[in-house]
Amino acid sequence: MSADSIASLIYLSLLGAVVGGYFLLANRHRMGQMAQQAAIWALIFVGVAAGAALWDDIRGATDTRQSVIQDGARIVATRAPDGHYHLTLGVNGAPVRFLVDTGASDMVLTTRDAARAGLDRDALRFTGRAVTANGMVETAPVTLDRVELGGIVDRNVPAQVSSGDMPGSLLGMRYLSRFAEVTMSGDTLTLTR
Repeated sequence: MSADSIASLIYLSLLGAVVGGYFLLANRHRMGQMAQQAAIWALIFVGVAAGAALWDDIRGATDTRQSVIQDGARIVATRAPDGHYHLTLGVNGAPVRFLVDTGASDMVLTTRDAARAGLDRDALRFTGRAVTANGMVETAPVTLDRVELGGIVDRNVPAQVSSGDMPGSLLGMRYLSRFAEVTMSGDTLTLTR
C-alpha cells in the first residue's frame, strides 16, 4: 500500500468512527430499537446475498419441461428461460438433453453425451469439420442405434460427435425433418409425426 492509500484509510476510519459515535450518542435512549432494526437490515442483506448466489440454481429448478402428447404422435415443448427450446431424447437408452437448433444441419453430440450413449471416444474418427460460433471444430460421423422422443423411436440415426467445447448437444434439421410438421408458435414448439 502506498502512503496516500494508508492516509486515506486512516482518514476514512476516523471519519467513520466520528459519524458512528455521533449516531450512537444521538440515539442512546433508543439502543434496543436500533439493535432490532440493525438485525432486520442484516437479515435482509444476507437474504438478498443468498438469493443472488443461488439465482442460477433457482432458475434451473424452475426450468420448463417438455410435455409429451401421445395422441397423433405430437411432442410439445415450451421455451426455456434462456429463450431456447430444449428436448430430452433417449439416445441408445441414455437420456440426452438437446438444444433445438434449426440452424444446425445435423444432430451433434458433445463428447460427454456420446460417452453416455455408449459411444467409445477412442473408436471415433474425427474426419469431418464444422463451423460453429466458436470457430472450426472436428467432427466424427456416427450412427445411433436408437433415438427415442416421447415414444417415437427411430433407428440407425446419423449424427456427429463434436471434438469442440460445446455447452450441450444440438438437435439439428436432419433429425427434425423426420417430423411431418415442426411449428413454433409463441413460446411453444410442436413436433408432429
